[in-house]
Amino acid sequence: MRIKEINVLRGPNYWSIRRHKLIVMVLDLEEMEERPSHIIEGFYERLKKLLPSLNSHRCSEGHEGGFFERVKDGTWMGHIIEHIALEIQTLAGMETGFGRTRGYGKVGVYQVVFSYLEANVGRYAAESAVAICEALITNKAYDLESDIQQMREIRDNYRLGPSTGSIISEAEERGIPWMRLNEHSLCQLGYGSKQKRIQATVTSETSCIGVELAGDKKQTKYMLRKSGIKVPDGVIVSEIEDLEKAGQELGYPVVIKPIDGNHGRGISIGVNSLAEAKKAFEEAKKVSYQVIIERQIFGFDYRLLAINNQFVAASKRTPAHVIGDGKLSVKQLIDQENKDPRRGYGHENVLTLISINRLTKRIIADSGYSLKTILKKDELLVLKDTANLSTGGTAEDVTDMVHPENINLTERISRIIDLDICGIDIVIEDISKPLSTSNGAVIEVNAGPGFRMHLAPTVGKPRNVAALVVDELFPHKTDIGKIPIIAITGTNGKTTTTRLIAHMAKMNGCRVGYTTSDGIYIQNQLLQSGDCTGPDNANFVLRDPEVNFAVLECARGGLLRAGLAFSSCDVGIVTNVSEDHLGLKGIHNIKQLARAKAVIPEVVTPEGYAILNADDDLVYAMREGLSSNVALFSMEENNPRILELQAEGGITAVYENGYITLFKGGGKMRIIKAENVPLTFGGKASFMIQNILPAVIAAHVQHISIQDIRAALGTFVPSALQTPGRLNFYQFKNFKVLIDYAHNRAGMMALKNLTDNIDASTKLGIVAPIGDRRDEDNIEIGKLAAEMFDEIIIRFDKDLRGQTEDQLISIIKKGISSVKPELKPQVIFSETEALTQAIKNAKKDALIVLFCDDVLAATQVVKDLKNQEENNVDR
Repeated sequence: MRIKEINVLRGPNYWSIRRHKLIVMVLDLEEMEERPSHIIEGFYERLKKLLPSLNSHRCSEGHEGGFFERVKDGTWMGHIIEHIALEIQTLAGMETGFGRTRGYGKVGVYQVVFSYLEANVGRYAAESAVAICEALITNKAYDLESDIQQMREIRDNYRLGPSTGSIISEAEERGIPWMRLNEHSLCQLGYGSKQKRIQATVTSETSCIGVELAGDKKQTKYMLRKSGIKVPDGVIVSEIEDLEKAGQELGYPVVIKPIDGNHGRGISIGVNSLAEAKKAFEEAKKVSYQVIIERQIFGFDYRLLAINNQFVAASKRTPAHVIGDGKLSVKQLIDQENKDPRRGYGHENVLTLISINRLTKRIIADSGYSLKTILKKDELLVLKDTANLSTGGTAEDVTDMVHPENINLTERISRIIDLDICGIDIVIEDISKPLSTSNGAVIEVNAGPGFRMHLAPTVGKPRNVAALVVDELFPHKTDIGKIPIIAITGTNGKTTTTRLIAHMAKMNGCRVGYTTSDGIYIQNQLLQSGDCTGPDNANFVLRDPEVNFAVLECARGGLLRAGLAFSSCDVGIVTNVSEDHLGLKGIHNIKQLARAKAVIPEVVTPEGYAILNADDDLVYAMREGLSSNVALFSMEENNPRILELQAEGGITAVYENGYITLFKGGGKMRIIKAENVPLTFGGKASFMIQNILPAVIAAHVQHISIQDIRAALGTFVPSALQTPGRLNFYQFKNFKVLIDYAHNRAGMMALKNLTDNIDASTKLGIVAPIGDRRDEDNIEIGKLAAEMFDEIIIRFDKDLRGQTEDQLISIIKKGISSVKPELKPQVIFSETEALTQAIKNAKKDALIVLFCDDVLAATQVVKDLKNQEENNVDR
């Protein structure tokens, strides 16, 4: 078996609009296509022995054990691999269960689809499931536990930590969109100009000065002491020679820690001698140049949390420890403690496994014990220097026990250090007593404090502190960080419709970001060129803090490869569906293509609008089952589908008596005469009228006035600036050149309807067969070219996509000769060379049409040659 490709979907997709996190593995079974499970001797038994938990999979049988029944009766390896991939993720602590296995359109090749919780784990699970299946087929031993541990480690390396994850979960509950900005904990909540950012529990509202202060223990202590708050006596040292004097001044025991450390790194407590101090000093120096030595305060370790300068939670923290029973050794007690189901690897459970590292062994040794020592009954042995949960510590919620004076102290400290999210560590015998009258002290102030101890305490009531962070970032319940998103898909007309809507919104005063097949634009400034219709490009716009209105062209390729970048949009437009790119990514017929494009209207919000082409049966059918409003457009004012929606008071746009006309609630508004819209070339380009209709509806439902819509239509001029590669006409002295991006039958037919009405002595077309099209599609391009043109130049795209030039020439010539056997096309491989030669040899009153691939390069050729002509005329 061979994995051909693995795609990670992260948004609404072809397979499911609700299950965003899917792996789509294209798997070639090769010879295993002829060997289903029941004819492989011993396969069923070996699978059942290796993965007995698969018995819980019901499969299509609908009952427990159903999957094993399928394996026993005979099923294909793709289906088995799907179930293995799901189960091994579950065994690694990431329970998930959605899966599908479908044919890819080629014999023996399948799309194995399954859900994941962590993308890198999902990818690993895909490869592992294939390897497991191959081992079972050949009766080879397989180390399943190694794979499961590897998946746990991958998850821990890449997933969001519990604090960040809790804020994200709370945001999701409120419908606030989010995206991860790096591989760590930097995340964006909301889109565009409405965005806020978090990094762990530091937010875009957090004071930079506050973070700096909290990170400098010397300055923190200084600020607190000056404000009358009890802190431990201490000194700063940077050289080991200063330790002896510091120890004498403070008196042992002391605490030694790095001056700018965090998360318990490099801290040593209970240091009782100069020898111990030197070891602790070296550990602290690994974290920071200067080291702080403090008199040790005795009592319990408490963490108090303030959010937005309000006390919200408190936790009593205890370092990892074991309690003797008079029978088991220290090592056995640790092993027993680690069997607690609440403990897990990293942050996977409420508690973390207690590791036996060098520090643990040193602490045990300093206590006069070893791992083999049997502790007395009820004797407590501390195993770590700090009470951090990440090192195996435990936490007890004591929020309701905190003395009012300590609550006030917490809130005061958060203001003094200037932190919106502030963790304050206090050592005190009893948190229900005031700090001011006790022997306790404030040990540390933390920026970006961990929430895990409050969210899931070992003992006591959980506190949803993440909700308070989201309250701070989005204080108004109606503000969920969204900006208007208009998504456009279809076979043809997407880019022009996108650009036109963006133009309308910009004229209405919006700060617009939009994506097209020729680039990403923020406020009409091209920031990235090329085909930018995928989810990464949409995220580019949604990340930009200037943008308050997004218009996103969404092509099938990105949708199939990675899903949508957004989970919902306000307006979803489908211009049309016709045969294009068939035979790619498992899409082999037009109904499958329509299903892919139907994702856009399916993700429109209930209060939003799905805008559909009533003249296209496949597009019109997409209205079924939508939860949003539906608006329709048509080139036929008496289209029965249009009339039905109008009778119901719905919104429609039609081409009516030469006008672009909007109908709503029984009323009729003529926007503008089509021939007065530059984009329509005097009304001759009917396909451009079709692009205008959904744009008008989209602008209207986004509350852009009719006056602004009309003004925008009158100022949107087809040109290399506003519509690059879309009906770009250039008038030379004796002939015309037209550059257009049309690259499929429907696009060429639309252009043919226009060029048929243009008078020319000769019509020359520069066309290209396309490497990733079916033979019949390239033959059709040849036929249409022969119908449109008197002369033809065949050129090639930069990427032949696996085909040879001779193959492509033969196929397109077959189409040309079937219409005009006498026409002998010229072959010029380079697009720019073909265009240059056509212009230099142009006949008087000729029309040259380039179906372009590289819009910018082609436009530059035309501009250069026009300049040459004009300069020659001047001379």
